[in-house]
Amino acid sequence: MKFYRIPLVALSLAAAPVMAADVDLSLTNDSVKGQVNFFGPNSDLALGTGYTYHEGSRHIANLDFHAQGRTAVGNLPTTAGIGVRAVGWDDDHVDGGALGLGGFATLNVPDVPGLSFTGSAHYAPSILSFGDSDDMSSLELRGSYRVIRNAEVFAGYRYLNTDLDSPYRGDINLDEGVMAGMKIFF
Repeated sequence: MKFYRIPLVALSLAAAPVMAADVDLSLTNDSVKGQVNFFGPNSDLALGTGYTYHEGSRHIANLDFHAQGRTAVGNLPTTAGIGVRAVGWDDDHVDGGALGLGGFATLNVPDVPGLSFTGSAHYAPSILSFGDSDDMSSLELRGSYRVIRNAEVFAGYRYLNTDLDSPYRGDINLDEGVMAGMKIFF
């Protein structure tokens, strides 16, 4: 067992307020995820790191790097980013990872202050995958409501899938499900 990773993640999440813009904690029925983002929406860059523990001893880590900016979709103020998400995962007998290309967008609803919708999608073909992963797809959709100036709650859906190289063949949903969580801003 690789329990030494859990204290390191706990320590990094505890130290996050020192240099973070926000901390994001979410749950599905089978997993818990912590995400630390180091720059806010007004920065030209988005950099973050996260860790997911999935029931059954599966560990998933991610590192996100995106160029971001402000735009509008229709009349909705939007923050959008294009970049990469590096994902590494470890299960009992298989492990792997990938460097997914993609992006995200957060649409704010001016008529309902505090309400926003976020979507992100990343894909890594086999050339950008390693270990037992042959390719990888990541999708996250969420609706958020800012309850106070520095905290919001959200609900949505998370999906992370990889195809497996031989001798395993097939695919595996590394993490999937309806999620709920909260984000704290610093």
